[in-house]
Amino acid sequence: MNFFESQDRVRKNTVQLVFLFILAVVTLIIMTNLLVMAVFGYINSEQLQGGDSFIGLMDWQTFAAVSIGVGVVVLVGSLYKIMTLSAGGKAVAESLGGQLIQQNTDDLNQRKLLNVVEEMAIASGIPAPPVYLLAEEPGINAFAAGFSPRDAVIGVTQGTIDQLSRDQLQGVIAHEFSHIFNGDMRLNIRLMGILNGILVIGIIGYYILYSASFSRRGRGSDKGAGGILALAIGLMVIGFAGTFFGGLIKAAVSRQREYLADASAVQFTRNPDGIAGALKRIGGLEFGSKVENPGAPEVSHAFFAQGISGFMQSLSATHPPLAKRILRIDPHWDGEFDASDKTELPQEEEEAGKKETMTREELAKKVAAVVTGAAVMTAIDQIGNPKQETIDYAHSLIASLPTVIIEAAREPYGARAVIYSLLLDEGNAVRAKQLQHLRDHADADVYAVMRTLIPEIAELDRQYRLPVIDIAIPALKQLSLSQYQSFRDNLGALIEMDGRVDLFEWSLQKILFNHLDGQFFKLTPVKARYSDVRQLKKEIRLILSVMAYAGQQNQGDAAKAFAAAVATLALSEQKILAKNEISLSGLDLALKKLAKLRPLVKQKILKACAVSVAHDQQVSPVEVEILRAFSDVLDCPMPPVI
Repeated sequence: MNFFESQDRVRKNTVQLVFLFILAVVTLIIMTNLLVMAVFGYINSEQLQGGDSFIGLMDWQTFAAVSIGVGVVVLVGSLYKIMTLSAGGKAVAESLGGQLIQQNTDDLNQRKLLNVVEEMAIASGIPAPPVYLLAEEPGINAFAAGFSPRDAVIGVTQGTIDQLSRDQLQGVIAHEFSHIFNGDMRLNIRLMGILNGILVIGIIGYYILYSASFSRRGRGSDKGAGGILALAIGLMVIGFAGTFFGGLIKAAVSRQREYLADASAVQFTRNPDGIAGALKRIGGLEFGSKVENPGAPEVSHAFFAQGISGFMQSLSATHPPLAKRILRIDPHWDGEFDASDKTELPQEEEEAGKKETMTREELAKKVAAVVTGAAVMTAIDQIGNPKQETIDYAHSLIASLPTVIIEAAREPYGARAVIYSLLLDEGNAVRAKQLQHLRDHADADVYAVMRTLIPEIAELDRQYRLPVIDIAIPALKQLSLSQYQSFRDNLGALIEMDGRVDLFEWSLQKILFNHLDGQFFKLTPVKARYSDVRQLKKEIRLILSVMAYAGQQNQGDAAKAFAAAVATLALSEQKILAKNEISLSGLDLALKKLAKLRPLVKQKILKACAVSVAHDQQVSPVEVEILRAFSDVLDCPMPPVI
């Protein structure tokens, strides 16, 4: 199952989730009505005559009132929780006591973790997600949380970085990346919101019981007080039932997703011993994968391994048993868990840095080589599922970048300086205006760092520009709102200084703002509305025209590339737009509409773009940058083209 099929399947899982939620709410309504009938019967038992029963005291009006009341309580509880989680993965990580690991940390174990995440992010074509450490948790566990790759975070326990080798850690992180790409994160957050509504009934029962215990001391014992006490206890029992239903729903949604994430991690790293070794360590250590934080039960379905224990959890476990997961990865496993005390030394990350997976000469040849059309098609096929070769390329690429650039890109001041440097014009007159603007409007420390970076950035091969942007984005997410607004304004000013916007500048803006705006501004989530390319023929014509002109110098060759792309979509009577009919504002609007396509249709669009790029078997850096920008806006992260 590829990235697009997984995204589409999540939609079906969401329908299943809604059905299970409705079923649980209906059950709670019936149970609450039965409870109210019993309490009414107890309070009014003197009014019962002859063959009258408790049911006789209940009319449809009361039934409707109770049903509406339960429905409103559950709905409000769910909406409230979803609103508190609207900040994305950050809210989930902080609710578990997670603390953001700074990019310039000196802790070697934390540095090892950040390096693994950064390599996998670049290999996947996304900026590295922020990483949160649950420092008080000795168990081995991790999670990915967020609504999309743009606001995703990864959280790991202290035990994970203390107890796992680099290969094992890579397996765990690859598992979490697969959750990001498979759409599981959004499903998990929806699940948290829905289940909170179901549990609110029990919470109300607890507060009624608490209040009733005080009121009874003052009034003595009577049937009314006894009825209230019975109602409170009954609601708590119903809340317990809600917890049980919630566990069943989580189990129904989560278990198969864990098997899929394990398989994706093996495919990602081409190293089954990594993730299997991590699972064996969990089974052999005293703390296992347990997470002690009180908020753990709410997030348990998002963990790498079963994070909580107890009788109820064994009945509705959100994760398959460790042994079954290991045997699926390693069929020859002897059944012995890894209980050894031996762990890798912190120096292993320094050793890994010295041990390059690709020599500098090999990397230089890769960077300098003419990219083929086949490589572009391969990159599209690897969306959400990059191969080990791409991870090796990312590792070597990071190692080969000048230290001054990579260190600057990993902290907020330097990250802004790196981006500003990438936008400086080659012409002296325009560059002088740009530098004067930054001297007047940028932070003085940022400007000073930028001046030291200019010579290094000028020597940087064009193939390195996208990875450098990806490395800088996590640091840019740490800016304050006022700093980001100033940074955004300065970017616009630098780009407009020469009176035109070239395709690299447009691509850089698109990639940056696509990942950063959601961090600082409240954006409306994009919902899929279109399921057929024929619904957006005008928009598709525009982006394919832009793609064709980006790679071809004359009108005839561009028209041929456009025709080849359109043919893959079976769109008849489509002709390339004239250059004067294309505007960047029109392109922005077209991409906004195309972002509302269903996942499997987005795949067709990106493959059509790749066909246009590959038409002449010569792929320019600007074509790769535009294709990357298109895929970013469509929420389909594209790996590097190598």
